[in-house]
Amino acid sequence: MTTVTTSPDCSNCGSASHLHFQTQDYNRHIGDAHFDHFLCEQCGLLFIHPVPNDLGSYYPQGYHHIPNSVDFLESNHGHELYKVEMIRRFKTSGRLLEIGPSLGTFAWAAKRAGFEVNTIEMSEDCSRYLNEVAHIPTVNTADTDAALQSLMPFDVIALWHVIEHLQDPWTTLSYIARCLKPEGICVLAAPNPDAFQFKVMGRRWPHVDAPRHLFLIPQEVLVERARALGLQLEFATTDDEGARGWNTFGWEYWLGNFAYRSRFKKILHRTGRVLARMLRRCDRQEGRGSAYTLVFRKKDT
Repeated sequence: MTTVTTSPDCSNCGSASHLHFQTQDYNRHIGDAHFDHFLCEQCGLLFIHPVPNDLGSYYPQGYHHIPNSVDFLESNHGHELYKVEMIRRFKTSGRLLEIGPSLGTFAWAAKRAGFEVNTIEMSEDCSRYLNEVAHIPTVNTADTDAALQSLMPFDVIALWHVIEHLQDPWTTLSYIARCLKPEGICVLAAPNPDAFQFKVMGRRWPHVDAPRHLFLIPQEVLVERARALGLQLEFATTDDEGARGWNTFGWEYWLGNFAYRSRFKKILHRTGRVLARMLRRCDRQEGRGSAYTLVFRKKDT
């Protein structure tokens, strides 16, 4: 078990932090390492320290199952239409960039809705699929900041559950602000550390997802950071279609992660889905959902 002698300062506000809990990779069971999570005493940022040197090993081959045609996108992009409709409340067309598209179901939905779509993706396999099969221009790199500096400005930049994976989300957010056109929007979703589930499950909450989720960022921290970069909050919720799906996922995998055999895991997953229905009202209270979605607009100065 890791022993930390000095608590690191918060990367967001520079304030002192304290060790909040230690956890393991309960979701994927890759190794038996423990990860220290520190809580900022001022802004409430929760973060892993130190970041493991072998972080890439927690994204193993097979992390993505690559299809061989656009049939996958045609069959699955419907799950992403609520995101497109949300964006169309603020921008109905233009250049759209998705950071961390994975297999590209949202990017495909946005393309079908008439947006000119580009993506930045760290997975070589996903990038090849997007470029060669989906014909969505994709920059294959783990250096998101450099990629943002190389691209022309966008009307929309989207990050769906990506910012918590970044080692320096603050710098990336600043490059996003620069890469937006005036009156452009940034939409992002991330796990909500104020979630009802987190209060119940603590370090075993599936959305902690150590060590892949390096940060759990309070909404207020992102809103303040964005405001300083000229990005004004236009919309915020913890009860959109995505958050409701993550609510169910949380209960399902929290219970399932206590089992190692697939048979028992399936039973616990089913039990978790029942529990999710029973506790739906708690999860759907605004501000207490498992994930938040924020929409920012770049001020035309």
